[in-house]
Amino acid sequence: MSSENSNTVATVPRTSRPMSEALLNEKWDRCLSSMLIRSGLGLSFGIVFSVLLFKRRAWPATVGLGFGAGRAWEECDTSFKRAAAPNKDGLRVIRP
Repeated sequence: MSSENSNTVATVPRTSRPMSEALLNEKWDRCLSSMLIRSGLGLSFGIVFSVLLFKRRAWPATVGLGFGAGRAWEECDTSFKRAAAPNKDGLRVIRP
C-alpha cells in the first residue's frame, strides 16, 4: 500500500483579471481590429477610384478612409451600448 492520498485535487490556475474586464478587453480588441481593417479597405477603394476616375486626386482616398473609420466607429458604439442597455425584463444580456 502506498502512503499517497488518492483524494488529491489538482488546482486550476485563476486568471488575474475579472471576467468583465476580459470581456471589455475582447470588445476593444475587436473594435481596434475592425477599425484598422475597415479603414484600410476604405482607403484602398478610395485609391482605386482616385486612379481610375478622378485623375489621381487625394480626396477620394481621404473620403474612403473616413467612411471606413466611421463604419467601424458605429459598430463599436453599438456593441458597447448593446451591452449597457437593459433587456425588456430588466436583466442584462451579454453577447460576445
